[in-house]
Parts: sequence; C-alpha cells; structure tokens
Amino acid sequence: MRYILFFSAMTLTLVASHADVYKFVDRQGIIHLSDRPLGPGYVAIVRTWKGWVPRDRGRSPSSNRARFARFIDTTCRRYRIDRALVHAVITAESAYNPTAVSRAGAVGLMQLMPGTAARYGVRNRRDPQQNIQGGVRYLRDLIEQFDELPLAIAAYNAGENAVIRHGNRIPPYRETQAYVRKVLNYYHSYRKAS
Repeated sequence: MRYILFFSAMTLTLVASHADVYKFVDRQGIIHLSDRPLGPGYVAIVRTWKGWVPRDRGRSPSSNRARFARFIDTTCRRYRIDRALVHAVITAESAYNPTAVSRAGAVGLMQLMPGTAARYGVRNRRDPQQNIQGGVRYLRDLIEQFDELPLAIAAYNAGENAVIRHGNRIPPYRETQAYVRKVLNYYHSYRKAS
C-alpha cells in the first residue's frame, strides 16, 4: 500500500509550538495531519501542553494576583472551595494573565474552553470575574465528581471524560501528569503561606 503524507509548514510549526497533532487516513491511503480534528476519523497522535499566549504584558503575575485576590476569595467562600487550590490552578493555567489564550482556544485566568464556559453560564470568557466564577464552579464539581484532588486536577486539564476513560486514574498524558504535579506543588506552597 502506498502512503502519501500531506502536511504544511504550518503544521510543522504548530508541532514545534506545542500543539496537538491529529491524523486521518483516507480511502486512498493518504495520511492527512492537522493541529485539530477536521472531521470524523481524525485521531490524536500527539498530545502536548495546551500552553497559553500572553497578551497582557503590562502587569506582573504578583500585581494581577493582588488585583483579583478579593474576588477569588469571595468566590471560593461562595462555592466552598479552598482558595489556595484556586490560586494554584490560576497560577498554572495563566499566571494571573486575564487575557491569556491557549493554542487550544482556552481563554482567561482559569483558561476556560468554550464548552465549559457555556456549561457554567460564562458569556464572556475574557471577563475576569465571569472566568473565575465559571472556573471555580467547574473545579468544585470535578472535586465532587472524583472525590480525589489529583483526579479533579487531572480532569480540569484533560477533561473529565479522559479521567473516566482511563479507569478514574490520571490519564497517561505527559502534559496532564506534569500539570497535576505543578498544581499540587503550588497548592501546598500556597497553603503553607496562608
């Protein structure tokens, strides 16, 4: 069987820039590669860090942390979730950059994807208060669903279905495993500082 690969310089650039890679083999045996599924039959062959692209260079993470701390604390009390955990997730997700946009399309301080935002009634993912409120509610629901903090953190990164698909274990994705370690390290550090 003859295989022909179709890909562009853009695909190669995206791979180098930490994007997922999807593969589709058509009826003629031609392999198509893309940075996102372009239709049914596309299979993820490389999963990498979703990353974020900073857009707000005017403020440091510590000044943004101070800027949003009161609202984060109020939201955490309202939804009964440890504020140190929320600060850990925000640090890992966006480093407190409210205009951060990932290559996967996640937006804002808590890096909400469009589906998650819609599920929690977030109309403007770029609005820090809406973003925090949606992200906190999602994180709380994941903690209730999985009843183990590392699994909830893994689900925040990879999605709850990925955790379920892997037998309620942290999925074997390097990005997700590193993310869980990072968030837990921040979490323990922030709890000690409180």
